[in-house]
Amino acid sequence: MSIALKPFGMTKDGKEVTLYEVSNENGMKVSFLNLGAVIVKLIIPDKNGQADDIVLGFDDVPSYEKNNESYGAFLGRHSNRTAGAQFEINGVTYYLEKNNGENNLHSGHPGFHRVIYDVATEGNSITFSRVSPDGEQGFPGNLTVSVTYTVTEENELKIHYHAVSDKDTLCNLTNHSYFNLKGHNKGTILDHIVKIYANGFTETTDDLVPTGKILDVAGTPMDFREPKPLGRDIGADYGPLKQGNGYDHNFVLDKPEDAFGKAAEVCEETSGRKMEVFTDLPGMQVYAGNFIGHEPGKDGAVYENRTGVCFETQLFPNSIHIPEFKSCLLKAGEEFDSTTVYKFSW
Repeated sequence: MSIALKPFGMTKDGKEVTLYEVSNENGMKVSFLNLGAVIVKLIIPDKNGQADDIVLGFDDVPSYEKNNESYGAFLGRHSNRTAGAQFEINGVTYYLEKNNGENNLHSGHPGFHRVIYDVATEGNSITFSRVSPDGEQGFPGNLTVSVTYTVTEENELKIHYHAVSDKDTLCNLTNHSYFNLKGHNKGTILDHIVKIYANGFTETTDDLVPTGKILDVAGTPMDFREPKPLGRDIGADYGPLKQGNGYDHNFVLDKPEDAFGKAAEVCEETSGRKMEVFTDLPGMQVYAGNFIGHEPGKDGAVYENRTGVCFETQLFPNSIHIPEFKSCLLKAGEEFDSTTVYKFSW
């Protein structure tokens, strides 16, 4: 197990960006930046020993400073959607950026994936941390936040999120990596075989904001309880799929709300690669890259529609407005503490 560092470039305001690579003894290598705590590369072998990078990303700092598609992104203070781009805490209304129609998506500027973090390394782990100041992105409270990435000899990428605020605030942290188990530059993910451990998903409005109602997956294109190709039903004549231009939905995981358990399995037959997703959060957004549009990526790749798929573990979107959902309200002095694991085999 080793950690290697190398310069990656400079931000537009002159800050140094460093790339950190963690590798294990099995040929797994994962690279991160102190800019945004983003995952830049995730390299694993295939069944024949051929190593490929299986996450979408960029080669340069300016692209990560923009990164509108959130490749590899650490997202907060509140990931996913907030209705009306506003919320109320203790009788005070707070206003967020309307960056997704009339709603807020992933909190707005400056995105957690576009700022510089302090870095600490220990063994096979890297921790990125900073203080998001009171009022940043429109949220109350000084939020001390960290994300720790650990690469294990069991071929796991463990992501541990931690945050504490000095005022009541919102917190819902996730990672927005796009996976393509064939390789980041090898076509669509529609042939990936997916199983999701969920009996339900959250109904949304036409602009993908949860209404509070949970719909049963049975008899619908949302049913992944038995493995099937991601592309089999993605174009079905079904309202929720039309709303999202494909899969872009929060699945209600079939486990006790706070228990750590399996959320999904993904397999790609030509490479023999498999990914399992585990989390202690109640939901997982599955986004099939429906709005990627001819975007230059790393290694000369050009990313098109559905060339990567995200499995974003999370509290349910818009939970601040829906009392029936586990709340994203983080009380002053209390801790947001959560772990997600992506485990690979080949």
